[in-house]
Amino acid sequence: MRYWVVGEFGSGDEVKQALRRLGELGYAKDALDAFSPYPVEGLEEVLELKPSPLRGWAFVAGLTGAAGAYALQWWTNGVDYPLNVGNRPLHAGPAFVPITFETLVLFAALTLFFGLMWLLRFPRPHHPLFELESFRTASTGGFWVSVTTKRREDAEPVLGHLRELAARNTAVVEEKE
Repeated sequence: MRYWVVGEFGSGDEVKQALRRLGELGYAKDALDAFSPYPVEGLEEVLELKPSPLRGWAFVAGLTGAAGAYALQWWTNGVDYPLNVGNRPLHAGPAFVPITFETLVLFAALTLFFGLMWLLRFPRPHHPLFELESFRTASTGGFWVSVTTKRREDAEPVLGHLRELAARNTAVVEEKE
């Protein structure tokens, strides 16, 4: 069972200050999260987020797709079923470029799509925070800080800290099984 202790703040700077203070109070960085209607500059550094592995995955998948497409074209045109048309070479590299590039893009795009779905743990059509009526402002104008706890007893001190940090609206949300 998990609990989310959330607090609403007035601006992105207030969220960053609150997250810094909560980190100083000893809360684990992986238990802290922030929600805002638009990107807040510097928030990644405060949360100490790791760089996404998607860039590397897409690069490797793109190279794999390109190499596979080029090898398949070379094999079919030069080895498996060679056709000498107009005395042209069997290995015509420039003719292979369009399909090779298209396959590179296809493999990279599919890897980005499915990799993002996996990293974000989709499909999860519902998150317990969505049950909190006031949390709807997170997509329109509210700035929220969330602290994840495993026990209900741990939520009370977090609520106190969020109130000390001038959170306008605080709540505890319980994960339902």
